[in-house]
Amino acid sequence: MTSDKRLYRSRSDRKLAGVCAGIADYFGWDPTLVRVGWIVLTLMGGSGILLYLILWLVMPEAP
Repeated sequence: MTSDKRLYRSRSDRKLAGVCAGIADYFGWDPTLVRVGWIVLTLMGGSGILLYLILWLVMPEAP
């Protein structure tokens, strides 16, 4: 069983680079909840910033 589902950065629902909206779309979550999660992760040690930058570089933009 092969899935055509891929992880992309969002083009339409982006605040900075579309990473959070892309993750939310992939998992079927609300983008606001993913953004709040990134804020919490960032405030708990700063790892959210590094992770966001890495995903920004690695995740392709949606076609």
